[in-house]
Amino acid sequence: MQIETLFSTAIGITSPWKITTLNFDSAKKQLDIKVTFERGSSFAVKNEKSGETELCKAYDTVEKTWRHLNFFEHECYLHARIPRVKLKDGAMKTITPPWNGLSKGFSQLFEALILQMAKNMPVHQVGKLLKISDHKIWDMLEQYVYKALNLQSLEDITAIGTDETSLKKGHNYISLFVDLVAKKTLFVTEGKDHNTVTDFVEFLTEQGGKADNIQDVSCDMSPAFIKGVQEQLPNAQITFDKFHILKIINEAVDQVRREEAKTEPLLKKARYVFLKNEQNLTKKQQDKKESLSKLNLKSMRALHLRENFQAIYAAETLDEFESLLNKWYFWASHCRLEPMKKVAKTIKNHWDGILRWKESQINNGILEGLCP
Repeated sequence: MQIETLFSTAIGITSPWKITTLNFDSAKKQLDIKVTFERGSSFAVKNEKSGETELCKAYDTVEKTWRHLNFFEHECYLHARIPRVKLKDGAMKTITPPWNGLSKGFSQLFEALILQMAKNMPVHQVGKLLKISDHKIWDMLEQYVYKALNLQSLEDITAIGTDETSLKKGHNYISLFVDLVAKKTLFVTEGKDHNTVTDFVEFLTEQGGKADNIQDVSCDMSPAFIKGVQEQLPNAQITFDKFHILKIINEAVDQVRREEAKTEPLLKKARYVFLKNEQNLTKKQQDKKESLSKLNLKSMRALHLRENFQAIYAAETLDEFESLLNKWYFWASHCRLEPMKKVAKTIKNHWDGILRWKESQINNGILEGLCP
């Protein structure tokens, strides 16, 4: 078997394409493979205007180069004469060879390597290993993301979760929308106001989905998200994300602890005793919590409120869930701890969305790994 035939098989080059020469430069550590097409070959080309497929012969050719998979540790490049054809209406079109990637200058197999590497390491590290600029890799990844988005259908989407995040606190906010059933990201857009929901609905419609099909939305208590959902998703019921609610309660507990720590030295360096769940405490933290529980501390009363709120989610029925929530609200609103009373008021103002969890059983847990 000739070496050209061997490489043609390895690379996947088939008729009418063929390898003409191989040149290995040991000094440059580079393998160059020249490819051409058989003389007299015809190419099937779709005329975008008429919709017809025409069989055309080469009118002229252009030289192009692609980075291909390394040959061991040596860089490999494909160089080919690519035919241009002339359609019946006079339009000129360049033939796309079967090894052509989405990005200019990369073969499909080389792009597949980049995609696999980028799943497991930072783009900058991939660029250093393959000697490619970060910009080129990001451009390639963006093209594949858009291609994947255009191929997906969102007609079956019924439950979504949404949240916002920023790279720097208070700057450059983006909002994410995820499919809570398939557990995958659907859409990302700039901003965090109600218009982000409008943007999502436009995207949803373009991808074959319908706003009327969305039955459940999990989000935080942001007035912007609430307004967006009410305006754009008429059949959706909001479930307020329990992790967000617990975050608000935790912040209130910590506020009580910080204020009391000014006069109670035992509370200093005890922050995580109050922020962690019981099962996550270290032995030292468990001992600290037990010693603090023997004292009449505001911080411990605030902690008990948080723990009792968490226990509500173990209720077996909606009636039990609402009964426990009512008891908790009465306790929190009469506890004489201002941060906890403020939280109680917030929960009262978002009552229906909190109760909805018992029926929808959805949350934004998947977004916790996406939103730092």
